[in-house]
Formats: sequence, C-alpha cells, structure tokens
Amino acid sequence: MNFKLCLVLLAVITNNCASGLKLLLVFPIPSKSHYFLGNELGKGLARLGNEVTILAPFEDKDPQANYRTLLLDKLTNSTEKRNLFDMENISPYLQVFFLYVMGFEKIMEAVLSHPKVQNLLKSDQTFDAVIVEQFLDDALKGFADHYNAPLIIFSTIGPNVWINNLVGNPSNPSYIPDVFLNLNGKEMSFYDRVYNFLFAIYQDTMLYQFFYPRQSKVLQKYFPKAPPFEQLQYNVSLVLINSHESIYEAVPHVPNMIDIGGFHVGALKGLPKELKEFMDNAKEGVIYFSLGSNLVPSTMPKNKKDIILKVLGSKKEKVLWKWNEDQLENQPKNVMISKWFPQQEILAHPNCKLFISHGGLLSTIETVHAGIPILALPIFGDQKMNAIRITQKGFGLSIAFSQITEESLGNLLNEILENPKYLQAAKTSSALLHDRPMTPIKTADYWIKYVVRHKGAPHLRVSGVYLPLYKYYMIDVIGVICVTFFAISLLVVFGLKKLMGIYRNKGCTNKIKTKKSD
Repeated sequence: MNFKLCLVLLAVITNNCASGLKLLLVFPIPSKSHYFLGNELGKGLARLGNEVTILAPFEDKDPQANYRTLLLDKLTNSTEKRNLFDMENISPYLQVFFLYVMGFEKIMEAVLSHPKVQNLLKSDQTFDAVIVEQFLDDALKGFADHYNAPLIIFSTIGPNVWINNLVGNPSNPSYIPDVFLNLNGKEMSFYDRVYNFLFAIYQDTMLYQFFYPRQSKVLQKYFPKAPPFEQLQYNVSLVLINSHESIYEAVPHVPNMIDIGGFHVGALKGLPKELKEFMDNAKEGVIYFSLGSNLVPSTMPKNKKDIILKVLGSKKEKVLWKWNEDQLENQPKNVMISKWFPQQEILAHPNCKLFISHGGLLSTIETVHAGIPILALPIFGDQKMNAIRITQKGFGLSIAFSQITEESLGNLLNEILENPKYLQAAKTSSALLHDRPMTPIKTADYWIKYVVRHKGAPHLRVSGVYLPLYKYYMIDVIGVICVTFFAISLLVVFGLKKLMGIYRNKGCTNKIKTKKSD
C-alpha cells in the first residue's frame, strides 16, 4: 500500500515538474512598489512549479526554489531626490510630457547595457515566455523576439492608454477617464467629456510622435536583428492586469486581457509581539496611517503634519503611523510610529477600523481584501483616480492633501468611523474580490501556460490591433462621408440656385411678353 502511495506521489510530482515553464520576468523600474509586484508574481509562479528568472533592481531577502534574481544594481530612481508632496498640483499635461519626452530612455539604456543583461542575452539560456512590465519600457519587448517566446505584458494598474493601444482594447472617453485625470467616469459633465477627449488625443500624439520613436531607437540599438518596432509592439499574446471590478469600474477587455488584481496578497504571517499587544489592547479600535513606499512622511509641509497630529491625537482610537524617522515631534500618546509595519497583518486584525492611505493601488487592493474602509489623501499619479474609485464604490472617502484642515480631517474621520455604511461597502467589495473560480496567481499561471500551449494564442487577438490609428478610429470613413456630404450639399445648393435662376428668367420673359401684348 505504501509502495502504491509512493508511486502516486511520484507521478504527481513528475507531472507538476513536467508542466512547469521557464519564464523570464523583466521588471526594471527602480521603484519598490513596482518591484514588489514583479517579485510577488515571480515567486507565486515559481511556487506553482515554474522556473522563474527575474531582471530587477532589487533582490528578495527570502529566496525560494525555482526562483532567481539577476540584480540590476546601480539603477537610479529620478524621483527619489524629489519631494513628491510638491507634485500634487502638477498639470497632467506636464506629467505626460515629462514621462514621454524627458524620462525613462536612460533607464532603458542602463538596463539593456547592464553586464548581467548582456551576459544573459549572449548565453544559450532559453525561455518559454517573457513577461515584461508595461511601464514606459517598450524597447524591452525585444527580449521576447530574442528568445522566440510569446510576449506577455503586465500592467501595474488597470486598463490604460499604454496597453489599450497594444491590443486594440476600446476605451471610450465618454465614460472612461484617463488615468492622469481627476474625473469620475459615472458623473462626467459635458466639459469633463470634452477635456477627457482632448487629453486622449494629446496622449496618443505624445506616444506616437515622441515616445515610441525614441523607444524604437533603443530597441534597434540593443536588438539589431529584431523586426521593426511597430511589429514587436503589437505582438502581445497576453496582458495580465493588476485590477479587479471590486476596485475598478467595469470597462471593456479584449479576450487576451486578464485581471489578476490581488495576486500579491499573501498568507498572513502574524504580528510581532509588541504590535500584537498594542492592537489586541486597543478597545476602541486602531487607525492605520501609511503613505506608501515612495512618499517620505517627514517631508510633508509642517502645517499639514501639525494638523494631522492634532486630529489623530484627539481620537479615542489608537494609531499606527508609518514614519520614516526614529522620532516624531509632538507624538501623541495614542500614536505608535515605525519605519515599517506588516500592513496586510494589521489590516486583517479585527481591531483595525480604518486605513488612512495615499490611495496607492497596492494599498487599496490590500484594504479591500481585508474589508476595511479607507480615507484617501492622494498626491500624484494614479492615486487621485484611485481616490475617486474609493468614493465611488462607497468604501471610503477622500480629500486632497493640500485641502486638509483640522475641521475637514476630523469630520471625515468621524463620518467613516461612525457611519456603518462605509464598513458595509468595504465588506461587499471584499466579498467580490474573493469570489473567483481560482486564485489570481493560479489564473495568471493558467493563462501563461495557455498562450504557450497555443503558440502565442493569436486567436485571442482582435483585428483592431493590426489597424493604423486612422482606420481604427474610422477617420478615413468619417472623412469620406463628410466630403461626400459636403459635395452633395454643394451640388444641391448649386442645383437650387440654377433652378431659381431659370424660374426668375422665365418670370421676367413672361412679364415682358405681357407688357408687349398690352
């Protein structure tokens, strides 16, 4: 009996090993939040039996089997030296200009010229699929062609202009706001729709006229044997999206776009002893306050910090504040600070009542997963759009950081903590996030293996991806119709004028004849 059991176990293990793929993940952006997602995706796929190699600027401190990191050291993040609180009111047009014209080319050059990348490209290493983070790094799609493997792109945020264009996914500006704009898709006024439409044109113009040509040059430099940039750019087999309808609004997805939002939320490891005692003894509950990994709390304006300290210090709840220094001046007695907190474990604790967040997508997903209300204080990037969704979905409220006053912050905290509708909405969204046929990481694993099995799965790609922009938006058809309508209108007008002229001439002739007969 034991012998038969061993044979069964051996068969299962052999089958799992045989079904595993060799995957290359390319996540080069030197931002910890971006790396965290790529690292969790890689480790999750490795746990499912795949052999994973990741190119990244950071390294996991807890390595595991089937998973290796090629550390891209010396990559720098241009935002690290900048006070990101100053970016709150920056124009979206300037953001797009900076991203598309001024930034990321140097990072692509640094990645592709890195000795470890060059050694990998020159080795005899093979991969079954290449997964590239889609974040202003389109030249890196050359990896897929180099290894003759299906190209899979990963989007750190939901459907957006960077991926919709690549797979022909419709994005109607009448109800789908651009990620850079602070607009509510369900309540856009006529002015909002005009603004959103014009901004979409601006985005496409900057992408196609400035950004893509520069990425094409980088691609040709480091992958000289690759097909033209336009061919590689649209050769996308699969899009894995860090989103879900419980957090994002429902928007169109073409068949090769798959939501895996929440895949990074892992098994709980338990709280450290001191923190556990702090939360267990919080009879009135705990407010958790964190501004993520990019914003540096100590650089916030002093007047805003003083307001936050005063309001939080007046609350009956205890407060956990992620603070980047060893001390916090005028720290209230009910506030505990730390440079790092186990966020998922804190949110899962039954005494956690509210998360005051910057509105980052990872934090929002983790909070929805735990079913906790949010007060969002958005600063830049997609945080403002996430804050709108938080309010729209009903599981929290938001306020612009620059608009914080003692009265407004106090009122918002009281509203969320005392009105049960926010907690109920959070529980509803949490139930939706959990209600799936399989876990997000298993969903990703299934679809990756699917496109490998089916040689890139070209049958999932819509025909629109092969059309140039003027055909996709039917500009040629609209143009012909307008010209035809204009031509017909001219003919009609010309014909009417002719007829009127003829009738006038006949009238004059009759009058002359009448006069002569008289």
